[in-house]
Amino acid sequence: MARIFITGSTDGLGLAAADTLLRDGHEVIVHARSLRRIPAVQHLLDRGAQSVVGDLAILADVRKIAEDVNGIGGIDAVIHNAGVLSGAALLPVNVVAPYVLTALIPGPRRLIYLSSGMHRGGDTGLDGLDWAGRTTTASYSTTKLHVTALSAAVARLVPGVASNAVDPGWVPTRMGGRSAPDSLELGHRTQEWLATTDDPAALGSGGYWYHQRRQAPHPAAINPRFQDALLARLAEHTGLTLPESIAP
Repeated sequence: MARIFITGSTDGLGLAAADTLLRDGHEVIVHARSLRRIPAVQHLLDRGAQSVVGDLAILADVRKIAEDVNGIGGIDAVIHNAGVLSGAALLPVNVVAPYVLTALIPGPRRLIYLSSGMHRGGDTGLDGLDWAGRTTTASYSTTKLHVTALSAAVARLVPGVASNAVDPGWVPTRMGGRSAPDSLELGHRTQEWLATTDDPAALGSGGYWYHQRRQAPHPAAINPRFQDALLARLAEHTGLTLPESIAP
């Protein structure tokens, strides 16, 4: 059985994935933005899940989340599920937080980053972006292009780690809205599969997945020059670089 950390797991796809993985016998670490959100996962904690708390829009909180997860230890997989749809927190939550957690949590051999089909409409320009989130300088689509490129960069640069991005579809969550046409169940199945299965298809790295099928992402996401430029901006903002090998 695996120990899996899931960001943004108090509702939507993160909560659904945590519930399924816990039911299947895995150890799960859930994440809540604040202590006020813990009651939303109390039923999981009662079944043995562990929790960490912190606001992914605040860099110091992200560092503390990484510290707390490392204190639990033995992380086999991380599902970078958390995301926001609009506002100044887009870059900090959707891009900076997964980068920082990737840099600071050693050990997991499987990393899953939640993307979106909307990433194909993202802007490849990296100038003038406010990574700290004081103002809104990027669209949702752009942040999902960034995180898709981050996933592909980790796959390229970090040996021994299976790094993949997932498009969960437009699903009826709080973010997606009740009228969203895609399946909520299928929306979290792929990331659970990537985190736990021994299927050789899931053990590879660098994929962009939709409902357990590989798709072609935006060309920039798999362009090493764009990836390196993005990583350089994130390193400059956070003071962190990706280790040569995240796995011990």
